[in-house]
Amino acid sequence: MSDNGNIASPELRNDDVLLDVQHLTKLFAAETNFFGKATSYVHAVDDVSFQIKRGEAFGLVGESGCGKTTVGKMLVNLLRPTSGKIIFDGKDLTAMKDSERKSYCKDIQLIFQDPYASLNPRMRIGDIIAEPMIANNIVPKDKVEARVNELLECVGLANYMRNRYPHEFSGGQRQRVGIARALAVNPKLIVCDEPVSALDVSIQAQVLNLLDDLKEEFGLTYLFIAHGLNVVKHVSDRVGVMYLGRIMEIAPKRSLYADPLSPYTQALLSAIPAVDSKSKRERIILQGDVPSPIDPPPGCRFAGRCFKRLGVCGNSVPELREVKENHRCACHLYDPELPPTEEMTRAAR
Repeated sequence: MSDNGNIASPELRNDDVLLDVQHLTKLFAAETNFFGKATSYVHAVDDVSFQIKRGEAFGLVGESGCGKTTVGKMLVNLLRPTSGKIIFDGKDLTAMKDSERKSYCKDIQLIFQDPYASLNPRMRIGDIIAEPMIANNIVPKDKVEARVNELLECVGLANYMRNRYPHEFSGGQRQRVGIARALAVNPKLIVCDEPVSALDVSIQAQVLNLLDDLKEEFGLTYLFIAHGLNVVKHVSDRVGVMYLGRIMEIAPKRSLYADPLSPYTQALLSAIPAVDSKSKRERIILQGDVPSPIDPPPGCRFAGRCFKRLGVCGNSVPELREVKENHRCACHLYDPELPPTEEMTRAAR
């Protein structure tokens, strides 16, 4: 198996896979010389691979700056990958010319983090939702108004609101408009880029429930990007955990929350506030700072802060391997090629 699990997991047959991300990498120039040539790079996304099957909600979580939003932007063609492949519905999007790639834009839609900045303040809500339908010839012009009303109803907004402007809505209502706009072109995949992080806590649950209901109603496929595991728990079927540009762990939701394998995932889960003493986890306080993405460490990206670090972690990159059924983890604690030691046994507990 490749470093980041390029081989499909047993539960994902080829005909089930809608999105197959293979060794995706994105570098940004950090410094340039006198001639404008880059001399150092920010390693935003480094050799990331995962799959999303049709009708699935895949959660991608991690700290700020880990690269999760950059992955989402590459999927919707806002950024071009430095290397790697994006196989969507059997087609390699990264190998296409710009003219070919544009034809797939309507199939992958984005729900933005800031519901106000993503809406044109000079346009009425009805026009905002109708615009992508008209541009992509989704429905005949005489049926656009009826379709807009239908979408407004789907996201819990009244038809008469179509003539209002974005500033007349609350944050939660504006995000509902953003969801309706994404649905307008009948996409196959929706990238949800932290869609509730800018909303009040009381409104977050409403938007998450709406996304979950729409997924069931329309058979949608989600890539749900978020900071915390407590958010993706409510909408995701499988979860991938990122740290400093790399995937640390991928597993079905139940397996990940019940038995996290990566020390980083364990630390993230321990930070979730518990509502009762039975579900409370021992708090794990990580020491040190996140390394610079301009000069990432040579071994495991998490080694400098890991509370279960082994000697090999500082100079060898762990392979993302299947440790349990459908549960993969990039950690030397589970490397079968390393001879078991007392230190490994103690750390894996």
